[in-house]
Amino acid sequence: MRESEALPANVEAIAVGLWRWTADHPDWRPGAAPGSGSDWDQQVGSVVYQTARACVFFDPLAPAPADRGFWSWADELAAGRATYVLNTLKWHRRSRDLFIRRYDAVTSRAKRNLPAGVESFVVPNGGETIYWLPGPCALIPGDRILGAPGGGLRLCPNSWLRYLPSKLTTASLAQRLRPLLELPVELVLVTHGAPVLTGGGAALATVIAP
Repeated sequence: MRESEALPANVEAIAVGLWRWTADHPDWRPGAAPGSGSDWDQQVGSVVYQTARACVFFDPLAPAPADRGFWSWADELAAGRATYVLNTLKWHRRSRDLFIRRYDAVTSRAKRNLPAGVESFVVPNGGETIYWLPGPCALIPGDRILGAPGGGLRLCPNSWLRYLPSKLTTASLAQRLRPLLELPVELVLVTHGAPVLTGGGAALATVIAP
């Protein structure tokens, strides 16, 4: 793993073989009403996990095209490894095709096609797949679990669920996420908000089973 001072801007080393970076959301607009479907931070997070044989990008959002430092770093991570691009939900396919072309990446979310060390949890009727990395005990959600202002976690507002045919609500979402409490979660690497880097299981329990 690279030393933190050698990392590109906006990239954070989380654990051995695990990094998170942030980039500007292409559809962000200032002044969104709190709790609305457009209420998210300007910068959102992406994750990359490197094992001996694989390099896995989760919801990758590319930085500015001129950011050669990022691409040089990412190319080094993927070199000589089978590369995967995994999305948690359809809204996070923003830079998917760019990463697929660059790394000839596998995109299947089917459990049988996932690389060793990566597991998935499909949120029932929730339109999202959450990923679990047993090695670093890291959970990678998409839009269903968010970073809370001031730290910790929160569930997404009801406005983020209205497009689902299931008519899921935040209350029923919590019920569907309860199986995650059986995992020894230490890290929760959210897309929106600040990640939880210690005590992830306890933080998760406060929003799923308060």
